[in-house]
Amino acid sequence: MKITVISTAYPLRGAMAQYTSILYKRFRERNHQINVITFKRQYPKLLFPGKTQLDMSQDESLKIETDPMLDSIGPWTWFRAYKKVQCFQPNLVIFQYWMPFFAPCFGSIGLLTRRFTNTKILYLCHNVIPHERHPGDLTLARFALRQADFFIVQSDVVKRELLQLLPHANYKVVPHPVYEIFGQPMDKREAKKQLNIEAENVLLFFGYIRAYKGLDLLLEAMPDIIKTVDLKLLVVGEFYDDENKYRQMLDYLQINEHVHIVSDFVPNETVNLYFSASDVVVLPYKSATQSGIVQIAYNLNKPCIVTDVGGLSEVVIHDHTGYVVEPNAPEELAKAVARFYAEDKQGEFSENVKREKEKYSWDNMVKAIEEFVLPKN
Repeated sequence: MKITVISTAYPLRGAMAQYTSILYKRFRERNHQINVITFKRQYPKLLFPGKTQLDMSQDESLKIETDPMLDSIGPWTWFRAYKKVQCFQPNLVIFQYWMPFFAPCFGSIGLLTRRFTNTKILYLCHNVIPHERHPGDLTLARFALRQADFFIVQSDVVKRELLQLLPHANYKVVPHPVYEIFGQPMDKREAKKQLNIEAENVLLFFGYIRAYKGLDLLLEAMPDIIKTVDLKLLVVGEFYDDENKYRQMLDYLQINEHVHIVSDFVPNETVNLYFSASDVVVLPYKSATQSGIVQIAYNLNKPCIVTDVGGLSEVVIHDHTGYVVEPNAPEELAKAVARFYAEDKQGEFSENVKREKEKYSWDNMVKAIEEFVLPKN
C-alpha cells in the first residue's frame, strides 16, 4: 500500500512528531511505501509560547525521510502539498489531527484530494475538541474532518467528540500505543545519581505545563502530602503558562524544599532518567482526551495517579496500575499519594503495568489502519 502522512515530524519537536516517526517506521516494516509531508513552519513565532519549535536531541531513532513543505498559514504551500499527493498517488492519506489551528491547512488539502483523486483519507484524531476552546473551533474542526473517509480515535471521549460533529463517521477506537523511543527502565538509584536526587520518595509531573494540566492542584495538595510522606516532587517540562505564578505558590505554600522544577524541554535522551528516578507519575489534569505521558510511563513500567477526566481512566486502571481520583480536588490527590506509599503499591502496580501495556501496541494501530483500505482475505 502507498501511504502519505501529513503531520508534524522531526526535527520539529513534541509528542506528535515522535508519533509520526514511530508510525512511519512501523509502516515501513510492513513493506508499505510511505512519504511524510510536514511543516517548514508549524507555528508563527507570535503564536508559539515555547523557546524553540525544534527538537534539539540527538536521538537518531526519530530521523525519517520527510518533505518539509507546509506553512500552517501559507495557503500556497497547501496546494503544493496536494500536488505532491496527486503525484505520489497513494492509496491512503493520513492526517494526524490534534487542534483546529491546523484545520484550514489539513481541510484544504483533504478537499482537493477528495475532489480530484481516488485516494482515501483517514484522520488519526488525538483530539477533536481542544482542551482550551476558542471561537470557531468546532466550525474549523468540522470543515477538516468532513473530508475524511475513515477515522481512528484513541479513547472513548474522542469518539464521542467525533460523533458530536459527524454522527455517521466511519471510525475505529484504537488505544494510544506506548512510546517505545525512550528506551528501557534503568536502575532507580543510578537514575537518581545522574539527576543528583537524594530523596528516597519521588513523584513526577512531566510534560508541557499548561493551565488544563492542573499543576496548581498538585502543588495545593503538597502540604497535605508531606505531612504523611517525606518526598520530592519533580516538575519537568517547559512552561506554556505563567511560570512565576507557580513559583509564587511554592513560596506561599512553603513547599520549596519538596519541589524541584526543571523548566525546560527535556531531550529524548534524558526522559528515561526522570521516569526511572520516580516512584509514580501524577497527572492532575482538569480536562483531557488521552495523554501520551501515561504511554511514556507505561513503557517504563511506572504507575500513574490521574484524575477522572477524558480517557485517562480508560488507560489507568484504578487500584491496579495506579489510582483514578476526582478532578479539581487537591485533597483527593493527597490521599491517593499517601495511600500509594502507606500500602507500598509501587512494586505491585509496576508489575501490573508490565502486563497491561501489552495491549497498547503499534501493531494494533497499523493493522487497524490497514483494515480500512486493504481487501479482506
